[in-house]
Amino acid sequence: MDFSFSDEENILRDNVKKFLEINLKPYLNDIDKNEKIPINFFKKAGDNGIISPLIKDEYNGSGLSFIDAAIISEEIAKIDTSMATSVYYLLNTSWAYILQKYGNNKLKKELLPEIANGNKFIGISSTEPSGGSDVANIKTSGEIIDDNIIINGEKLYISGAVEAKNNHGGHLTLVKTDKNKGHKGITMVYVPADYDGIEINKLDNMGRMGISTTSIKYNNVKINKNNIIGEINRGFYYSMDGFNHARILVAAACNGLSEKILNDGIEYINNRDAFGNKLSDFESIAFEAADLRTDIEMVKLLTYKAAYLADINSNDLYLYSAMSKLRAPQISMDTVKKIMMWYGAYSYTKDAGIEKSARGIFSYLVGAEGALNIMKLIISKSVLK
Repeated sequence: MDFSFSDEENILRDNVKKFLEINLKPYLNDIDKNEKIPINFFKKAGDNGIISPLIKDEYNGSGLSFIDAAIISEEIAKIDTSMATSVYYLLNTSWAYILQKYGNNKLKKELLPEIANGNKFIGISSTEPSGGSDVANIKTSGEIIDDNIIINGEKLYISGAVEAKNNHGGHLTLVKTDKNKGHKGITMVYVPADYDGIEINKLDNMGRMGISTTSIKYNNVKINKNNIIGEINRGFYYSMDGFNHARILVAAACNGLSEKILNDGIEYINNRDAFGNKLSDFESIAFEAADLRTDIEMVKLLTYKAAYLADINSNDLYLYSAMSKLRAPQISMDTVKKIMMWYGAYSYTKDAGIEKSARGIFSYLVGAEGALNIMKLIISKSVLK
């Protein structure tokens, strides 16, 4: 059993870090303030093969592994600690993977090269006003008529719809094609965000301002049947597969944020004087640092095990990705909270930069590829079976 990274993985991490320092870091304040990631970043990231790295060579992608994808996710979160770029990357990577795995050849040849080079965004559209995690009970309908599928309904809390509309991308959208079959009557369809009959309304979020969160209304949206992903009425299973893989990148981003914030906090307490000592000399703070470092290392190991299981197509992936998604956001939120308390009043100002991390990481606690109680439900079913 080898816990070390390969030379290639270490080189990848170094190259990604250098790329992000040059091409993302200078725009961090603008991302949070102006609520937009510079479009040039996606093009440059595509040129460097890191905007959707799981896409295969045959579609002009990098053909990297899930371990590689987790490394990239970590490094992005260390730079953009608002988590906005991490969300864009997570969606563009995991749902392109599902398109690549289940989509037909025509659709893959049309979309995947454009996603790989940063020209198009792809995400997931599943959550509805009637409920978030209860995917089986969606109401959005998809009626198949001749060579088209006609979509009516509404989705809510969908990430990246504005970005998708602006760059002619879209979402893998779950629709009910047989209302009598429950989760066995759901179909996944690629729906371009700029089609007639689609209404996108941006929601005013508290954090991760650089990527949109929206509602999407579908009014008799006509989509060619070629855009159906895989088999009709199998969409629920494809989405679950997607969430299992996406949770790895959620956890990796949380781990990257945790590591960055803790390292910044340690530098601060090693240099901050109080009562004639450095803050790091006080056991109450030093012991917190010890606990945080241990928790971060623990969940990093769990996350990379999940990535390894994804790479070998293990049946246990669903369990370890759920464990990673359960723990990583909680540890990240705890890290941010404690380092803010080390900083004191300074942390509550935007000058400190950490408050945007608190706002951003909260989205991973309340949702983003499954709420924490859903992760507990998945894990408990495995434990108690």
